[in-house]
Amino acid sequence: MKKGEKAAIVCCSNRRPQSEREKIQRLEQVLRGMDVIPVFSGRLYADGKEGGPDGRERAEELMKFYRDDSIREIFDVSGGDTANEILPYLDYEVIAGSGRRFWGYSDLTTVINAIGRKSGNASVLYQVKNLAGAYGAVQQENFRKYLFQESEELTRFSCEFIQKNSMRGVTAGGNIRCLLKLAGTAYWPDLRGKILILEALGGRREQLITYLSQLKQLGAFEQAAGILLGTFSMMEKEEGVAAVCELVRHFAGPGLPVAKTQEIGHGEDSKAVVIGEWLELEG
Repeated sequence: MKKGEKAAIVCCSNRRPQSEREKIQRLEQVLRGMDVIPVFSGRLYADGKEGGPDGRERAEELMKFYRDDSIREIFDVSGGDTANEILPYLDYEVIAGSGRRFWGYSDLTTVINAIGRKSGNASVLYQVKNLAGAYGAVQQENFRKYLFQESEELTRFSCEFIQKNSMRGVTAGGNIRCLLKLAGTAYWPDLRGKILILEALGGRREQLITYLSQLKQLGAFEQAAGILLGTFSMMEKEEGVAAVCELVRHFAGPGLPVAKTQEIGHGEDSKAVVIGEWLELEG
């Protein structure tokens, strides 16, 4: 992307509450201060009049930006539960040839992995509202330099190996709960030889056991080249980081490389990771 070019601001999951207007307005100011021109979706905020599913409409709104040659990046500011509703209505051939990257996190894990599976395009697991959050100054500096190809700091993160000491492969995954919505569908990522990234906001031990059991039963841990764990906010708060790591090791088995980072996840200080690109990690 070059300075003075446009970026779309979209909402592919739950429409944003009116209470988020101020933060998104701050985000607009931040982007304009970087000489990025934000172009907002007309379906961003909840207005209390929604009468039912609107996945087709949200998909059409997203595709409008993929077809607009003036748009260089697409930033999703949503999260929640409903992003997978749009997947059947996306034109993956248009997406594949667009040259645009989709940015989002949490529930947008479904869109990111569907785009990867159906178009081959990489996406960025990152919430751009972090630019207007508590760690805004650092996030803005790293984001600006990454966007304009001046530095890769936004996607540089430290990690600690808790099993084996290296892994390499193309990345897949994201939020564990949302990723599993794709199981059994045409949008499920091919995990053979991939680095499987997993993180979560909610979910106590019992929920994480459920998610890991399903991944194991899907053959994910037999197929993957390694697991990179981000933050698991609720369980780490209640039981600590070590408890999360031990639980994952139990399900992954002893032969699979597993690494842990505290710099990818739902925190406002989180860094970005590109889903669908080659990654090499060494202990």
